Amino acid sequence: MVTLKVNGTTHSVDIDDDTPLLWAIRDNIGLTGTKFGCGVAQCGACTVFIDGNSVRSCVTPVSAVGDSDVTTIEGLAGKEAEAVQAAWIARDVPQCGYCQSGQVMSAIALLKENKKPTDRDIDLAMNGNICRCATYVRIRAAIHDSARALEG
Repeated sequence: MVTLKVNGTTHSVDIDDDTPLLWAIRDNIGLTGTKFGCGVAQCGACTVFIDGNSVRSCVTPVSAVGDSDVTTIEGLAGKEAEAVQAAWIARDVPQCGYCQSGQVMSAIALLKENKKPTDRDIDLAMNGNICRCATYVRIRAAIHDSARALEG
């Protein structure tokens, strides 16, 4: 039995300690916004926050979480989250949408650390997030929009 605090709620799940956090979130807790993409932490679809830090849940065993707070796309809150979500909608960023929860999580992590990212900053921060529909231009524009919204 493993206890996880996800989006402010404590869950006791009957899984092995080496189970990836992704599967605990999706299969045991029932939050399906976090996606499986590659299983080797290369695509970013499974990005979540653990104590505010961006991590790839497909390679993070539940035993590594401990008493930490896990935040998924469903639990996002705060000014950065609101700015990114509004910009994503305004720019019509998603095409198929599969990678977008990870893209949004990574964009929020970037804006929490860098309030005025340059194109290069965005490219570096988002480099580990793959969008098979190639909406990278809209993603970058939405991040710039989000940064401007956070200024005002």
